Amino acid sequence: MTLPQAVAPVFSARGLRFRWQPTGPLVLDVPKFDLAAGERVFLAGPSGSGKTSFLSVLSGIATASEGSASLLGHELAALRSSARDRLRADHLGIIFQLFNLVPYLSALENVMLGCQFSAARRRAVRAGGEGVAQAARRLLGELGLGDATLARRAAAQLSVGQQQRVAAARALIGSPALVVADEPTSAFDSALRDEFLTLLLAQCAHTGSALLLVSHDRAMASRFDRSVELTGINQVVA
Repeated sequence: MTLPQAVAPVFSARGLRFRWQPTGPLVLDVPKFDLAAGERVFLAGPSGSGKTSFLSVLSGIATASEGSASLLGHELAALRSSARDRLRADHLGIIFQLFNLVPYLSALENVMLGCQFSAARRRAVRAGGEGVAQAARRLLGELGLGDATLARRAAAQLSVGQQQRVAAARALIGSPALVVADEPTSAFDSALRDEFLTLLLAQCAHTGSALLLVSHDRAMASRFDRSVELTGINQVVA
């Protein structure tokens, strides 16, 4: 999918209201939210604050009931489901809280999946002078998984920390415009949390990707350009 000439902000919401069912309760009421290109934002999202709903609308999995939600200049509700899927595959890297790795594929193969369904991300890799496998190996190495034996190991045989790094490499390959990380350090102690965050921030800076990290752990907030409370922007729970 070709992007509009202007790509800032990466995500923008105006008067965003969302219900999971047409007659169901309102779960999101966000008057205004912007995320700029290359910006690193920490979003504090405690349980019940609308985190899942907000990320679903931002990524185009669900569409706004009212108001505007646009990703890279595209009004998401105006796109067909297939077009939203393509936009997400091409320009959004997601680090899921539960990783969502394919357990029987190797670490390397899981990372390469980030390009398998996106010609745009494959082109981005080639523009950097690499093949997809080469880029996947480089990212694994930069995230502390450079051992060739680990790269060939099935995801199910990796430790929790190793799986999380594989998930991060998969999200980052192909330099997506936006990386969304949903509670990416929830399984880490403070030392591993800080190490992983340092690596993630460095990779996003290298690729120029904006980063939206959602967590209840506010100890990380000072590492970001700004910190936003979801309960502060979602008037349903404010």
